[in-house]
Amino acid sequence: MTTPRYAELQVTSHFSFLRGASSCVELFAQAAALGIEALAVVDRNSLAGIVRAHQAAKDTGVRLVVGCRLDLVDGMSLLVYPTDRAAYSRLCRLLTLGKKRGGKAQCHLEWSDLADYAEGLIAVLVPDRADDNCAMQLRRLRETFSDRAYLALTLRRRPNDQVRLHELANLAVQMRVPTVVTNDALFHEPGRRILQDVVTAIRHNITIDELGFRRERHADRYLKPPEEMERLFSRYPEALARTVEIARQCRFSLDELAYQYPEEKMLPGLTAQQALEKLTWEGAERRYPEGVPDKVVAVIKHELRLIEILQYAPYFLTVNAIVQFARSRDILCQGRGSAANSAVCYVLGITSIDPERNNLLFERFVSQERNEPPDIDVVFEHERREIVMQWVYETYGRDHSALCSTVVRYHTKGAVRDIGKALGLPEDVTKLLSPQVWGHGEGIDETRARELNFNVADRRLRLTLELAQQLEGTPPHLSQHPGGFVLTNDRLDDLVPIEPARMADRQVIEWDKDDIDILKFMKVDVLALGMLTCMKRSFDLLAEHKGMTLDLATIPAEDPATYAMIRKADTIGVFQIESRAQMSMLPRIKPRTFYDLVVEVAIVRPGPIQGDMVHPYLRRREGKEPVEFPTPELERVLGKTLGVPLFQEQAMQVAMVCAGFSAGEADQLRRAMATFKHTGGVSRFRDKLIGGMIANGYTPEFAATTFKQLEGFGSYGFPESHAASFALIAYASSWMKCHHPEVFCCALLNSQPMGFYLPAQIVRDAQAHGVEIRPVCINASRWDCTLEPIGEDGRFAVRLGLRLVKGLANADAAAIVAARTDEPFASIDDLWHRAGMPSAALVQLAEADAFRSSLGLARREALWALKGLRDEPLPLFAAASAREQKTVSEIHEPALSLRPMTAGREVVEDYGMSVSPCATIRSRSCAVTLPGAPSSPAGKRCRRATDAGWRRPALFLSVSGPARPRA
Repeated sequence: MTTPRYAELQVTSHFSFLRGASSCVELFAQAAALGIEALAVVDRNSLAGIVRAHQAAKDTGVRLVVGCRLDLVDGMSLLVYPTDRAAYSRLCRLLTLGKKRGGKAQCHLEWSDLADYAEGLIAVLVPDRADDNCAMQLRRLRETFSDRAYLALTLRRRPNDQVRLHELANLAVQMRVPTVVTNDALFHEPGRRILQDVVTAIRHNITIDELGFRRERHADRYLKPPEEMERLFSRYPEALARTVEIARQCRFSLDELAYQYPEEKMLPGLTAQQALEKLTWEGAERRYPEGVPDKVVAVIKHELRLIEILQYAPYFLTVNAIVQFARSRDILCQGRGSAANSAVCYVLGITSIDPERNNLLFERFVSQERNEPPDIDVVFEHERREIVMQWVYETYGRDHSALCSTVVRYHTKGAVRDIGKALGLPEDVTKLLSPQVWGHGEGIDETRARELNFNVADRRLRLTLELAQQLEGTPPHLSQHPGGFVLTNDRLDDLVPIEPARMADRQVIEWDKDDIDILKFMKVDVLALGMLTCMKRSFDLLAEHKGMTLDLATIPAEDPATYAMIRKADTIGVFQIESRAQMSMLPRIKPRTFYDLVVEVAIVRPGPIQGDMVHPYLRRREGKEPVEFPTPELERVLGKTLGVPLFQEQAMQVAMVCAGFSAGEADQLRRAMATFKHTGGVSRFRDKLIGGMIANGYTPEFAATTFKQLEGFGSYGFPESHAASFALIAYASSWMKCHHPEVFCCALLNSQPMGFYLPAQIVRDAQAHGVEIRPVCINASRWDCTLEPIGEDGRFAVRLGLRLVKGLANADAAAIVAARTDEPFASIDDLWHRAGMPSAALVQLAEADAFRSSLGLARREALWALKGLRDEPLPLFAAASAREQKTVSEIHEPALSLRPMTAGREVVEDYGMSVSPCATIRSRSCAVTLPGAPSSPAGKRCRRATDAGWRRPALFLSVSGPARPRA
């Protein structure tokens, strides 16, 4: 008896977004176990999951048939499969056309569109019943696709299902269209049926009880072995055999995609490599005006040689062009990430990190052994990054450039929330459940559930917890990458469909960064950073008011005063080291050099904390624990971090030097440790790493400890190059705060919102550093905060800007600034007439006390004066003002002097704006006679300690002896 052959041509993965209930990995693993020789992933109007299917096919040996299900606007549904590379390009362009029309997450295609792109595609009609509409669709299909047209025979598990299949088969014979069997699988095994119903409920935003006929009507939507398919379709052996025939015709594989980077022709007559070398040596002369050191010359030659071998010169030229454009628009930018390892990037001005100074390895960035594309992240000012992005689109063309997608995946918290809602759990229950989950893959055990007073016997509750584990990792939708551009020489939509993003004038491809890594595509990251906006504003203020011209590369290095400030954790507002966790670590690390700051940036991360690296490093740094290295090789790898692996690069080197990993295996380890990945990826290297270390003479205890540390990187571990880039910006912002606190405060306020601290906290910190803060004023403030000179000694005060007035629109602030150019405002009425502002905006100014400085009106007086104003002036008074060419007041009333509010009332009305809440209490000591207290020359007093600022006052008891806190 011959074994039946079968290829499944209709499988929906979870990249159909809340339709399929299984991943490509699960589907292909199940197909391999069942003996299915080929699998066609046909997600709806999408190729988003096809790269994951391609990788899963390679891992399992089950052949992938690239395909897609097209749902046309007239209700017709087809499965299409490209037979060759050209047909695949046409399919990508067809999907791009439909997505451009439909917008984000939609696809609008008509039959005429499909006919225009039909060449080379095999089409299978997905019918419901053999009626006149089906006959018309079959006729059109045959006319367009000829011998590449088929009709799908699929069980629906409804009454008279066999009669339905018989009628469809007869209709196909009449229309001269062959039939083919499909299973229309939505999940890989029967146990996923419940999850499939739940994701359908989530997609429709209803509960499972309301789902009704929108749920799949039968539970047979899972993969079946060829023997079972032969039994189910025993009446149609030819249709079953055609599955293998179609799979054989579809010869296209994603391996055929030949990615071509754009040809950068920056210098006429020179190749990309020659142009890069010329620009590099010119940049080296600028970076080292006194002569390029021999060591740097050797490094640059080494890097250029490797770039030439790997043919990456166009990529470096592209990044250089983007950076040069930003500089031409005076947009501050900084290369970060692995680019910090490159001397070429340093001399070109892409990064400000000198590799010679920081001893970073270029091979972490570009390696011939790994043969993977370089990855340069360039961060720009967050307020002006869009200018750079639109330049990229315009320069390379919208047919040749797009952002990567980001696959948004369910974590356990979100899965618990959405599944609980779909299963009908009360909202307060899901809100109580989801915070109990912290990590990926972590559930809630029954003991914890009982502690929260949950009934663990409740079926819906148990289902929620079980299904949340299955749903984790499922993508509900695609989002756009923060700034990862894919650029191509040929049309990009020949490789992958392009769709509009939510944001105007942006477009994205359907694949994320992991997908393009698999296919060896290169991307350029154009990212945004709020602190760069702050630093750019700081540099501009320094140049304007103090005549100092600086940038990130020329800020004085290794400044003792700056490090002294950092050691005191006086870092409110600076980059990276401003959080409470970082501030608590600074007095322990005690940074004195730039590399100490690199360690500081990297060590306060979940990876080093969970890997138990923090305390051993601190003990060794403080001399409380000896620094020992079992072998000289390990000392060369971990010497500068005192034997503790703190960076991803060190983890790779440990694996290679101590455990015998190859360069490729070490790179797989690095990928498993990549930031924001699901945890558990590093664990599969446990046996090989520990076994390799033991084989090389390390003790089992040392090997296990080392693996535990490396495993921590799976939660969040920093590459050393990233840490160095961040440390440079952290140092620069700290230097600015240390030496020019008024400049830093002004720039930081103008860059909000960003960071951990509110504007009020930034202002309070600046005052503590001796900066004079001047309030918002209608006659002195601009939209941004500004610097105003104090006397003739070169000192400046910070004038708060109108941007800090809560609720005030930029347009209203612009009207104020424009109206006062000739002369300052003399009254509220004058401001109202000349600026033409709505009364509501004037109320916002009054509540911000903006009339006190120049008009002498406190809040209450200003609000009282506004009571008589409206949004539009009276016509007669407006005409009189125009005739007299000055403001004619509508209100003629005797001057009214309001009774001043008490200080306590001021506090009640506006807490903390004019006086401290405790100021009225501090004006006198509160003497209280304490019964039974011994007499004392100072008397028996309970007094409040002087408390500068608005902190909660401490309570002290002054009896005989020193003062001590009282509970």
